Amino acid sequence: MTILSTDILQFLRATGPEHDNIQQEMVSYAEKEGFPIIGPESGGVLRLLARLTNATRVFEFGSGYGYSAYWFLQGMDDGRIVLTEFDEDELEMGREFFARAELTAHVSFEHGDAMETIERYDGPFDIVLIDHQKHRYAEAFERVKPKLSPGGIVIADNIMSGPIDFDRLRGYMAGEQGLPDPATDKETEGIGRYLKTVRTDAAFETIVLPIGSGISISMCVN
Repeated sequence: MTILSTDILQFLRATGPEHDNIQQEMVSYAEKEGFPIIGPESGGVLRLLARLTNATRVFEFGSGYGYSAYWFLQGMDDGRIVLTEFDEDELEMGREFFARAELTAHVSFEHGDAMETIERYDGPFDIVLIDHQKHRYAEAFERVKPKLSPGGIVIADNIMSGPIDFDRLRGYMAGEQGLPDPATDKETEGIGRYLKTVRTDAAFETIVLPIGSGISISMCVN
């Protein structure tokens, strides 16, 4: 599914941030292997949010080989980001990319289940990115809430596209139908449950941006 028209997407890419040499290598690998990445439009938002919040601590639920983390670090004057990845080969690839960019001192590489990894960190985190198994998004949000800084931000990817049924999700958010049974479509059910969770949490203000695969941004306001 394409969220935006071709003309608008071309315009956003023409006016948006550019990749440096290492990011371009990351993109080339993604295109060659069919690996999903957030893309430069969403990446530019990550960088801007890191800069606007003066972020010094970031945690990612699902990092792949570090494409999104690289964007965060571009917007951080100092600090540290925690990458989590279940695939050890991808994590090792990330180590190589960050070593070549001389950014390793700002990165913690965690191999394994991000839901277990977060329990070893006390926080506080200024920004958290949720981009792992869609049916676990809501649980990840609940796990990380107590570890957020005042004014902390939680970002979730694949809100409008990816392994989800957008028409079903749109109908659910519009109050026209329910979510699918997780036994048959746990990805769409998981994204819908996540959106309901963050939008009904009085401590957070949430918006959805139709860029990349769709990202939601939730800021702690209480």
